[in-house]
Parts: sequence; C-alpha cells; structure tokens
Amino acid sequence: MIRINLLGSPKPKSKKNSPVTMPSFELGNLGGPVVQVAAVLLIAGALNYGYWYQLDRERKSIEVQTRIAEQKNRELADIKARYLERQKQADNYKRRVDVIDQLRASQSGPVNLLSMIGDTVNGTEAVWLNSMQDQGASVAIDGTALSSDAVANLISNLQKTGYFRNIEMKESYQDEAIKDMQAFQFTLTCEKAKS
Repeated sequence: MIRINLLGSPKPKSKKNSPVTMPSFELGNLGGPVVQVAAVLLIAGALNYGYWYQLDRERKSIEVQTRIAEQKNRELADIKARYLERQKQADNYKRRVDVIDQLRASQSGPVNLLSMIGDTVNGTEAVWLNSMQDQGASVAIDGTALSSDAVANLISNLQKTGYFRNIEMKESYQDEAIKDMQAFQFTLTCEKAKS
C-alpha cells in the first residue's frame, strides 16, 4: 500500500510497534485548478474524439452500403424494365394467338353446323334436305319427308344434338306434285343454343 501525505509533515514513526515500514510517496500539489481543468478537458476531448471516430466509421460504412444498395437498385430496375417489356410482348403474342384461334373457330363453325345437320339427317330415315340457311342466331331448313312421322323424328334428333335449343315447324304440307308416293314438304326454324 502506498501512502501519500497531503499535509506535508511526516508522522513520527515509532519503531517499536511496527516491525515493517512501508515506503511512502508524495505527489504534492498537482498544479492547481487550471491543470485539473485542463486534464478534465483533455480527457473529455479524447473521449469525444473516440466517439466521433466511431461515428465517422459508421457513416463511411453506411455510405458504402448505400452505394451498393443504389447500384443493386439500378440493376433490379433494369431487370424489372426488361421483364415488363417481355411481359408486354407475351401479352401481345397471346392476344394475337387468341384472335387467330377465334378466327379458326368461327371459320369452322359453318363446317361443324353442316356436318352436324348432315349426320342428323342421314341418321333419320325417309328425310331429305332441299336447302339450309344459316341466319346467325337461327337456321332455316327446307326439306322433303315420306311421312309426317319422319319429320317428327328429324325434330327429335335435332333436339338430341344439343346444338339447338328451340326447334319450330313453320310449315308442313303434302306435296301434290308427286303422284307416285306420299311426300311432305316441311320448313323448320332452329334457334341455336348459346355456346
């Protein structure tokens, strides 16, 4: 243990009671209040400089991270622009394909109608078609049958196709011009079902 005597006068030591004596060190007066204030300011300045140095390092680190993030943001913006452009091209391509598919479907519409009516008439006995007119939402059919039952069978077969929702007989009469057999002339109007 080091003892400092601030009073300036040494204590009398008795050698009888104390077998070991410790050396003492006196610092004396440390230069007064000016030196003490300067020391406190020096320590505060050193601490302030250390704190500033730490904040400066953080600021530089943040600037580097900001530059990296901005560069990445620019790269991602370029990628996004390319993606949007390709998405736009894909949408245009899809729209064109849809138009082509729609045109193909409408092109084959009359073919499908003729095929379906031809198969239905061929599947019905004793019925012949004279004419057929596609009028958009409906179809007008003129034909000849050997009996009124054959006309009824044709109407029933047309309903079974599901292509028409309403089939009306406009006219049916026995043709007097044919003398050898009994023949009926008929006119049907078939309303197309919504597809």
